[in-house]
Amino acid sequence: MSELKQYRITGKGAGEIAASVERAIEAGSLSPGDPLPAVRRLATQLGVSPTTVAAALADLRSRGLVVTRERSRSYVSWRPPVAGAWLESVIPAGTRDLASGNPDPALLPNLKPFLRRMEPPHQLYGGDPVDPELLRLAEAEFAEAGIGAADIAVVSGALDGIERALQGHLRSGDVVAVEDPGYAGLFDLLRALGLALRPVPVDEKGMIPAALGEALGEGATAVVVNPRGQNPTGASLDRTRAEELRRVLDDAPNAMVVEDDHLGPIAGAPRLTLTTGRSRWAAARSVAKSLGPDIRLAVLAGDAQTISRVRGRQAVGPHWVSHLLQRLVAMLWSDTDVVATLEQAAEVYGERRDRFVKALAERGIEARASAGITVWIPVPEEAPVVQSLLERGWAVSPGAPYRLQSERAIRVTISTLKEREGYELAEAIEDALRPARRTRTA
Repeated sequence: MSELKQYRITGKGAGEIAASVERAIEAGSLSPGDPLPAVRRLATQLGVSPTTVAAALADLRSRGLVVTRERSRSYVSWRPPVAGAWLESVIPAGTRDLASGNPDPALLPNLKPFLRRMEPPHQLYGGDPVDPELLRLAEAEFAEAGIGAADIAVVSGALDGIERALQGHLRSGDVVAVEDPGYAGLFDLLRALGLALRPVPVDEKGMIPAALGEALGEGATAVVVNPRGQNPTGASLDRTRAEELRRVLDDAPNAMVVEDDHLGPIAGAPRLTLTTGRSRWAAARSVAKSLGPDIRLAVLAGDAQTISRVRGRQAVGPHWVSHLLQRLVAMLWSDTDVVATLEQAAEVYGERRDRFVKALAERGIEARASAGITVWIPVPEEAPVVQSLLERGWAVSPGAPYRLQSERAIRVTISTLKEREGYELAEAIEDALRPARRTRTA
């Protein structure tokens, strides 16, 4: 690829240079992952000081448009917060989509009978922002997991809740400890908020306790974790690991703990928590993966001050999450058939995940996936493997958006992966990892 796809960065001041890069990202002249020139090289090209270029890059970093890694080189973020970067799908028509992270539509509850019998509420300004029935169900849900539920807000999805909870306490430049590999959407959000990411390595049971201790010792003021079915590795806390992490967190009593239970009952693992006894915490329970991505709702429990600040910020903005959605979720959560449907979905996802991991293991391919709907497969190089699979009709995610310091990998969403497809995909991955095998005779 030619340097910056022939796009020429312009400007004499830091603001002008930053605006030039942002325009290029918006227009698609600079794509996610594209490198930017080194500071001194760009300064020479523009006839400005390296300090001016460094200030422009710092501004872009603070707004999540670029990231800096690998010997201080800067790159366009994988999902920069400008509209143009999100408009074009990277999955060709007719390609099997195992990249998007969606649940299987066939395993989602049927909404039609609930919508037919719903009595639409008339929510007016000044009313209670939380549906009382949803509140009752959420309190029971959190209590069952050992999470304090005296204070709850309803938010527009888990990331919305995480954003509002963190903004209630943190300021630009604060350091947040995150799982590595971890959820790309969270990384994008934190960068857009101007927060610094401190990677903490994970294994199949979640964050490594000693590594979390190091992050907290270095000044991390908050920790964000997936308690089960972590995206992308499927890591899930067990009781021993949860207790180890709680002991580490005890040495940092002022650090905020935020949990993202994005899969809920379809994770295939029990719900454990690190929030017990914390003075500053929040726990989000999303319904997007279990009930459907268009149901943009999550319940957020937390300490009294955090939830007060979340609700207060909502009050000067959207006021509340639609009571139509709240009522629908309450109806679904309280329906025994829906509960059974979600239990069945968890079993099906588990079977598909385990079968695919076994198919990979039979070919000597390492994979990480103890729960959830994604499988994390280490690879020597991401781009060639992703391209090879795309040529064979499989779209998977490169690991780069999900990595900070961890090793290269690809992410496969197994939610819709049927038995025969799992074996076919495992063979395609084997061929992509061992190109010489493609020449063998049938």
